[in-house]
Amino acid sequence: MAKTMTRQSTVAMKTVSRSQSVDLDSSPELSVVIPCLDEVETLASCIEKAQQCLQEHNIDGEIIVADNGSVDGSRRVATRMGARLIEVAHKGYGAALMGGIEAARGRFIIMGDADDSYDFREIPRFLKKLREGFDLVQGCRLPAGGGKIIPGAMPILHRRLGNPMFSTMGRRMFGAPVHDVYCGLRGFTKELYQKLDQRCTGMEFAIEMIIKSVLHRAKIAEVPITLYPDGRKAHPPHLKTFRDGWRTMRFFLLYSPRWLFLIPGALLILLGLVGYGLALPGLTVFGAKLDAHTLLFSSLFVLLGYQSVVFAIFATTFAISQRLMPEDEQISRFFVFVKLERGLILGTVILLVGFALLLGAINQWRLADFGNLEYARTMRLVIPGATLAALGFQTVLSSFLISLLGMRRK
Repeated sequence: MAKTMTRQSTVAMKTVSRSQSVDLDSSPELSVVIPCLDEVETLASCIEKAQQCLQEHNIDGEIIVADNGSVDGSRRVATRMGARLIEVAHKGYGAALMGGIEAARGRFIIMGDADDSYDFREIPRFLKKLREGFDLVQGCRLPAGGGKIIPGAMPILHRRLGNPMFSTMGRRMFGAPVHDVYCGLRGFTKELYQKLDQRCTGMEFAIEMIIKSVLHRAKIAEVPITLYPDGRKAHPPHLKTFRDGWRTMRFFLLYSPRWLFLIPGALLILLGLVGYGLALPGLTVFGAKLDAHTLLFSSLFVLLGYQSVVFAIFATTFAISQRLMPEDEQISRFFVFVKLERGLILGTVILLVGFALLLGAINQWRLADFGNLEYARTMRLVIPGATLAALGFQTVLSSFLISLLGMRRK
């Protein structure tokens, strides 16, 4: 998780404004931030629509073009049309947005892509929600959320599978009240953005904003919009279907230790305990005699499940300590109840019980003059004994590591 998420937003601070006529002492109500990478074909249209909207609706705002290294004349277009040009050296969609947002002086921020697929004349609908007190206003292009997609504007795979699937995951895993997690036209408060402490410099930036907003209990609204075909002809879209789909899935999992570790681990432990309950007394189920081999498989499930549950605690504690996630009440209560000493005592007790069972098996061997043993009987001591010894040892070590990870929280 650290490798993926710990890029600080400072990568976007190496920016230079080329618009010398801007009064940097003023604070407009709204900043429109447009990330740009070789968008000379469509950038002028986006800026013009945004300017037209601000003028017609008497909105006190600024337009910022966050350029990510364009070489096609996009920067000249932005400067010529009076937008503030912010050059962002660090590559990436998220990095460009970070640079533009950090330079923004408005209380509210609306971001939108420079490919002319979004109509910036829809800004008032977002601004209305922001003025009503919402922290994040997410656009929705999909019909499920009232949006509209002009034919040819979105690949069928994205429209029918990718976007609906990940949007559903966002609602189920995090409770995000949106139907289009990928929509790049959205508004939010500068205060919320600063609170989120975003880290992702790539396309995950948009997903990260939604998930972190939910975790921070921000007020979120959704506005249906229309998606138009990409106006660029000189080069294909920057989005890569399968690469970016995997990056989204990875982000969802990394930000949800509950789904990645806790739930699978709990199911494995439950399956292992059921196996123990059937195999220890040697029951016959559907004509199958459950014996030592079933115990062995059950022990494997219990060990794997326990390790997965412990990893859920590790991951959540680390994420909170590194400010990848906000404080969690459940984790706070966990640290109040679970102390290092309690973990050590519990682990030691489990370890001793395991050793006692193993000593019982050794004693059976001694009584047999260290000769052949009754396999089924002895393994009913050896397998649970080895399993408990392993669980106890893991608990002792995990108690130290959890305590270490939680030290920064105190």
